[in-house]
Amino acid sequence: MVRIKDIAQKCRVSISTVSKALNGASDLSDKTANRIKRVAADMGYIPNANARVLKTNRSHNIGVLFVDNTSSGLKHEYFSSMLNSIKVEAESKGFDITFISNLIGKDAKSYYEHAAYRGCDGVIIASVDFTDPQVVELVNSNIPTVTIDYTFNNRSSIMSDNIAGLEDIVNYLVKMGHSKIAFIHGEETAVTNKRLTSFYRTCKANGIQVPEDYVKNGLYHHPQSSGLATRELLEMKDRPTCIIYPDDYSMLGGITEIEKHGLKVYDDISIVGYDGIELSRFIRPMFTTYVQDSEQIGRLAADQLIETIENPLTTEAQMITVKGHLQEGKTVKALTN
Repeated sequence: MVRIKDIAQKCRVSISTVSKALNGASDLSDKTANRIKRVAADMGYIPNANARVLKTNRSHNIGVLFVDNTSSGLKHEYFSSMLNSIKVEAESKGFDITFISNLIGKDAKSYYEHAAYRGCDGVIIASVDFTDPQVVELVNSNIPTVTIDYTFNNRSSIMSDNIAGLEDIVNYLVKMGHSKIAFIHGEETAVTNKRLTSFYRTCKANGIQVPEDYVKNGLYHHPQSSGLATRELLEMKDRPTCIIYPDDYSMLGGITEIEKHGLKVYDDISIVGYDGIELSRFIRPMFTTYVQDSEQIGRLAADQLIETIENPLTTEAQMITVKGHLQEGKTVKALTN
């Protein structure tokens, strides 16, 4: 195993000079630093992460807390895109990624205990029950956190614009002549509550009264629950002309149920998704959906957390909202003449 002492002997410089070169100190000439780094690489030197922690008091390790109740995990395209963006951005700035859970082997630990056990410099929190006492404990701890789609006092958050998303969808449907609009929403979360509020408010602004039976409970990324809710809507005597789904993947369950009833999307009933996953642009008919900028959300979350870690005394907590856009697609029929 190559040691700093070995590199110093090879380069005929002091151990402290080698340490400075390998750690990017500014008081060495570029020529000297580059020569030492080149020799270290040629000798096969691998930095010791534990020594780096002792020297800098940082692990350069970011935790990601991601809890998925539907067990789709990283197969969920919206979140996989976001998490990959977090990973790419963090790695470009010298940080590794660790997934945080409340179970390590057979030992139960709180999220905070796991993050501390892994030596995380900070944690990005996404897709969890933000009212969970373990999440609150982590946010209130001495470990910097950034949340996605939820805001805590004095902590930074990156928000997808769910209010604007439903507003844009409903206004588009009204423009297309729809007034019988149903909404199958996901489980109760802060995101769901914002979408519901925006749905009702935008319908009211357009003079639309929404029957209670037009709003159905579902689950995010769960075609089966959306399929069952779609069945209930299609069997109504006065069924809706358009159904909004909690996400694009769930909408696939709705499409299956529509076909089971001998109906055709667009011709007989209109549908709208959410998230704007890549598949929505390749399937036919192309989905009408609200496209969220998941890559930007992930990138900003990593940037904001690393800024907080590296400059704790000068970084202000802030809420950053990331807008999406409506992909009109081919699943909404115009009812206007």
